[in-house]
Amino acid sequence: MAELKITGLAEEMSALARLPWSKPLEEWPEDPFLTDMRGISRHIVRLVRVDANEDGKIYAIKETVEEFANREYGLLRELNMAQAPCVEPVAVIEGRLNEAGEPLPVALVTNYLPFSLPYRILLGGKPSPHEITNMANALALLLVRLHLLGFWWGDCSLSNALFRRDADSFAAYLVDAETGEFQTALTDGQREHDLEIALFNVAAELEDLKLAGILETDVDPIRASEGVIKRYRRLWNALKEPQMLDPNDRHAVERAMRSLQDLGFAVEEVEVSINGDKGELKFQPKLVAAGYHQNRLLEILGIQAEELQAKRLLASFDRFRGREGTPKPPIHDSARRWLRDVYHHVMNKIPEELQDRVEQTQMFHEILEHRWYLGEKAGRDLGLDFATEDYVKNILPHRKYSGVTVPGIHEPNAQPVNHQ
Repeated sequence: MAELKITGLAEEMSALARLPWSKPLEEWPEDPFLTDMRGISRHIVRLVRVDANEDGKIYAIKETVEEFANREYGLLRELNMAQAPCVEPVAVIEGRLNEAGEPLPVALVTNYLPFSLPYRILLGGKPSPHEITNMANALALLLVRLHLLGFWWGDCSLSNALFRRDADSFAAYLVDAETGEFQTALTDGQREHDLEIALFNVAAELEDLKLAGILETDVDPIRASEGVIKRYRRLWNALKEPQMLDPNDRHAVERAMRSLQDLGFAVEEVEVSINGDKGELKFQPKLVAAGYHQNRLLEILGIQAEELQAKRLLASFDRFRGREGTPKPPIHDSARRWLRDVYHHVMNKIPEELQDRVEQTQMFHEILEHRWYLGEKAGRDLGLDFATEDYVKNILPHRKYSGVTVPGIHEPNAQPVNHQ
């Protein structure tokens, strides 16, 4: 008789052992709230809360075959160690039998990614072209980051990713690595193959939404899918192709570095060569790492955030520090004051019962956006305290993970002024 075998993270074993593995996954009870966040999959998938506590850990459990489960578990662990944007693997469950002693599929368990949603839910309320473009950009960035790590996805699609709000855009995370492979050196042909798969899959997924009446009739799924490819190529070329600079411009290399940082990539190694005959300076990035603003925010302020959220919080901090007297105090002294007088001052005004509506750094960004919106409407800056109180009263009660159509939040053409 087969024995139940759980292979995974040691700290999760107690919680995993309590789950009803002798029942087919489709018979497991599921919280209706979690059902709404699950989306559609070719596998049977359930989101399961480990205990009755609403703040308790949530697992995503997928039934599949033994070979795929173990392979995907290993790939996800390797991707996590490489700090790739993907879900965290927890365990593989083998040797499952039902009450009649008949075998059940192997289960792969991952941790649910907080504040993430499938694309069908995020695009489920007549999305604007701006939102579709943002989602395409997020998927393109995810694919670039995976390729930089030498990972060939093999099934790049909106369905195989989860999305989190990231300031006015989205951040994409790989959720299905079943078809992926790590390569010693990813070839141009392998990258192009991934792009061909992405082009077909995204167009088909958006066409399904259009046929269902979710997308506006003037949305072109093929053009939107091509947007993923164009964004990918722009990012890849910026990170990998050499730039020809003016050798007489003392700040040319610095500007080239800053342009890559603005895209969210730290430049860890470059090659600079000068062609005296042509009077050209060649700037070639050799080693880049994603998360430039995320890492800087964590180092200075101790806050974890998505990349665009981090960029926005750092801008607020930089303006705060810019108003401090001369000579400037040590940066970490400024950081403590900004955290006390700005960030925590704002977040402490959020009622406890509304705090889980939006991830905290996203909420701070939205309050800054709301301040801008109110100021534009009034013709003057109304201040951060007023904006926070108005956000709590008029925006947050209606806010959901998937967003809400309320003026002042995620305005496609908004250009905020520089408030703290």
